[in-house]
Amino acid sequence: MASFSSSSIVLLLLLLLLFFTIATEALPTTYFPGINYQSALRKNGSINPKPEIPYETHYFPQNLDHFTFLPQSYRIFNQKYLINRDFWQKGAPIFVYTGNEGDIDWFAANTGFLLDVAPRFRALLVFIEHRYYGESKPFGKDSYKSAKKLGYLNSQQALADFALLIRSLKHNLSSDSSPVVVFGGSYGGTAWFRLKYPHIAIGALASSAPILQFDDITPWSSFYDAVSQDFKDASLNCYEVIKGSWAELEDIPRYKQGLAELSRNFRACKEVRSIYSARDWLWEAFVYVAMTNYPTESNFIKPLPAHPVKQMCKIIDESSPEATKLSRVFEAASLYYNYSSSEKCFELENENDDHGLHGWNWQACTEMVMPMSISNESMFPPYQFSYKDFSDDCLKNYGVRPRPHWITTEFGGTNIEQVLKRFGSNIIFSNGLQDPWSRGSVLKNISTSIVSLVAEKGAHHTDLRRATRKDPDWLIEQRKEEIEIIQKWISDYYIDIKTSY
Repeated sequence: MASFSSSSIVLLLLLLLLFFTIATEALPTTYFPGINYQSALRKNGSINPKPEIPYETHYFPQNLDHFTFLPQSYRIFNQKYLINRDFWQKGAPIFVYTGNEGDIDWFAANTGFLLDVAPRFRALLVFIEHRYYGESKPFGKDSYKSAKKLGYLNSQQALADFALLIRSLKHNLSSDSSPVVVFGGSYGGTAWFRLKYPHIAIGALASSAPILQFDDITPWSSFYDAVSQDFKDASLNCYEVIKGSWAELEDIPRYKQGLAELSRNFRACKEVRSIYSARDWLWEAFVYVAMTNYPTESNFIKPLPAHPVKQMCKIIDESSPEATKLSRVFEAASLYYNYSSSEKCFELENENDDHGLHGWNWQACTEMVMPMSISNESMFPPYQFSYKDFSDDCLKNYGVRPRPHWITTEFGGTNIEQVLKRFGSNIIFSNGLQDPWSRGSVLKNISTSIVSLVAEKGAHHTDLRRATRKDPDWLIEQRKEEIEIIQKWISDYYIDIKTSY
């Protein structure tokens, strides 16, 4: 899921970072799904290259508005999707990744699980880009220009896009009987898609999906409490150093040439204009390292070693006791921004949106309202979410106010166990408890066919990553369970098809 206001979000900000520093500079940056997946390091002055992936690129003529019949509703835009048919045969399953807030190539490059299982199922693989992200912008470069144009960016329109494209694709492939299973991570919408379109998808794997992060279903402090717990579990000293570093940062304006010295100490490419630029830079590193605390090396948001939280804390714990807390956390954060040791300076301000995630700010200011506070137990400065301040900020930036209860009205969430056990089926909610978003997801079985697979040491959709020889046993077992469940869905589907004739 994203972020708002002084938005620096790119993912949910990107993964998104989605910063949306609410209301004033003095308030903490908030991160929401749509993770701010933004690149803050200079890459020789250019945007990171597209990943090399084994997929064909296609474009689907998509309707602008699925829910009204006004003349402008019929405007067409090209929605990007990717296909891999290396193992597919007509009638075999179709595995669809429902895109989230970013360039679909980037998600395809980081969702190797589908490529791993495609041979077993002889599956066609399809990755569909979410409207308003990547290349799928209805109004081109003007798509983010005004609320009038952004008004067609919401989860309901996106789910309808997926449904229409899937139906058309099956028809064009002359494979209308192929069962469809949808996959997604974070704000991928797969659980919602299964509930809204059960006639199109026979099942859904929703990895790290914070569908309970809305209203007051989940405690507002849960996200940052979880980030803090990850670091505390790695090292109590590490947690306390980070917690104490913010006060040192706040003191910098008291010193003559304080910002200039901060810029030098943080190896900034340009002198920073505010201590809050450094704060957000550190904040992003700690949040995203907690989210991507994978058991093997990765290159999702940024290149990172295995167990990066532990490695960050090792840097802090082994630093000179005479070093300031701020200098120690800078060195730790540098692991996130410069694990490759190739960067000479850091861009602390005016980061580029390398993954095409800017639309999340709008979504967070309209329907994706996920209140986040910071408790006294957190390693971040305490903060209490104010809906009024948040709403005023959205009105200032976009001319609209959020609808804080729309998601739970449209998709549910409150009393989810009682509701879904009588209504839904064939959904896997997979989570890793080291992922801060896990606390807003479904962590126990709802019924025999709506199941929760929880890995104590897992991070943000770890299970969707490509298998490696270094994967721990718990991850191998989690994926094995997912495959077995999906195999049963598909087998039951084919049995039903045979008995219906």
